Parts: sequence; C-alpha cells; structure tokens
Amino acid sequence: MNQEQLEKMRSGRGFVAALDQSGGSTPKALRLYGVAEGSWASEAEMFDLIHQMRTRIFTSPSFGGDRIIGTILFEQTMDRDIEGRPAPDYVWEVKGVVPFVKVDRGLEEEADGARLMKPMPGLADLLARARARHVFGTKMRSVILRPGAGLQAVVDQQFEVARTILAAGLVPIIEPEVDIHSPAKGEAEEQLHAALREKLDALEPEQYVMLKLTPPETDDLYADLVAHPRVLRVVFLSGGYSREEANARLARNHGVVASFSRALTEGLGAGQSQEEFDATLDASIASIAAASAT
Repeated sequence: MNQEQLEKMRSGRGFVAALDQSGGSTPKALRLYGVAEGSWASEAEMFDLIHQMRTRIFTSPSFGGDRIIGTILFEQTMDRDIEGRPAPDYVWEVKGVVPFVKVDRGLEEEADGARLMKPMPGLADLLARARARHVFGTKMRSVILRPGAGLQAVVDQQFEVARTILAAGLVPIIEPEVDIHSPAKGEAEEQLHAALREKLDALEPEQYVMLKLTPPETDDLYADLVAHPRVLRVVFLSGGYSREEANARLARNHGVVASFSRALTEGLGAGQSQEEFDATLDASIASIAAASAT
C-alpha cells in the first residue's frame, strides 16, 4: 500500500471526485453533458465519448490535488491512458489525486427492501489488474430502500466482499446507499449506523475501509464512524440531491467530505469552450471543497 496515498486519504483537505459511470449510467451522463443518445453507433463508441469527457475533466487546470483527494474511476478508464500515461498514474503523478476503481457489476432486483450487488465472478482478476495499475482502492454500491432484513443483507455482503479486497492489498469504499426517497429514510439510517458499527468493530488492526453514505436525516449521525480507528474516511454521495442541497447537508456533518458524481459535473457541456468548461468546473469544485471543509 502506498503510504503517501494512505496519508492523503486519511488527512488530506478536499473531496473525492466520482467519475465511475458504467454502461448503465453512461448514456445519462453523456446526455447531461450535451451528447445526444444517437451520437454513437456502438457501446465502444459510447465509452470513447465518455472517456473524452473524463479526460477533459482530469486534464483541466481546475482538477488537482489541492482540492480533490481522490477519484473513483470506471474499470475502462483504469485500463486507458491519459496524455500517454496509464490513467491511475496520470491522476496521481500529475494531479496528486488518489485513484480508486469501481468493482461492482450493478444491482440485483429488490428483495426485502434492498438491492444487493450482482455476483462479481471476475473480481480477483480485476483486483490484480488494479494493483498492477497502481490503484489504491475500490468502490462498490448497494441500495437500501427501507429498514429490515434487506438492509442487514446489504451490510453483510458489503463487508464480505470488502475482506476479499483488503486481502488483495486495496482499500475498499463501502457504499450502502439509502434511497433519498425512502419513506423511512431516518429509521433505515439508524439501523444502518448500528450494523456498520458492528462490522467495523470486527475488523483487524491495519484493516482500513472507507464509507460512502447518503447524507443522513440526523446531522452528525455517523460522527462515531468518522472517528473509528478502522475507517480511513467517511464520504457522502449526492444521492439525487441538487448540488446546492447536497452541499448544505454535507456542511452540517462534521469530518465528512463529498464523493459527488452528477453534482460534480453539473453544468459542464461538450459545446463549451475550454475557458467556459474550466471556469464551470472550477466553480463546482470550489463549492464542493468548501462544503467538505467542515
């Protein structure tokens, strides 16, 4: 494990940029960027277009380690180059940003008020490739719709896979997202908090994880997890909130930083001049970094 990257994730100022849209979410990300859905003839062309968008973000002077501590890459981004360097090396060596990679394969259908992760038969190979490409950690997402047995199943599955990732020498970002539209969101978060605490207490010394959580209804609900010795960092997703709302909720929770995706790229457009693009991205990064500094 890279100790410099470990310290940056533990104590660096800034937030985590989530740029890991996969096959299912890429068309929407491109549409918001101003690239119409008929602009590509194949999935390969679609991924080329999203890589161009991500490259424009990564190479912008607005994107750097002074305000961004880490970034979550899509697997294909990890395997591609940026300005002649492997993407993980570019973001770390040129920009000073710690690279992660999304490892989940999407979600199962709802059962018991939750959506578990689909099986990951190629996980061992992906983790080996990530290590070879100098990636620091991983990210995997589940969704919780209401409290109950499904919520516990989400936490059990997340930590089971996390142990495999830890054994491979990488730091997992555990993401049990609570749906912001859940009619029992606060109750689900109380159950999630207790379930996470139990799993974290069972980890061994020097086994570090990160948590990526939905901004809770009760401010500072996760304060004890922020301080937990096994937790490298707690980050918040935007979860469908506008950037303004996500920032406001984030700022009310101390010691937590953002890991925004759609809220980060809000306002960016393929038709913008480089000057307009950089200015829009700079304003977005500045507002998220400020909300992450509480």
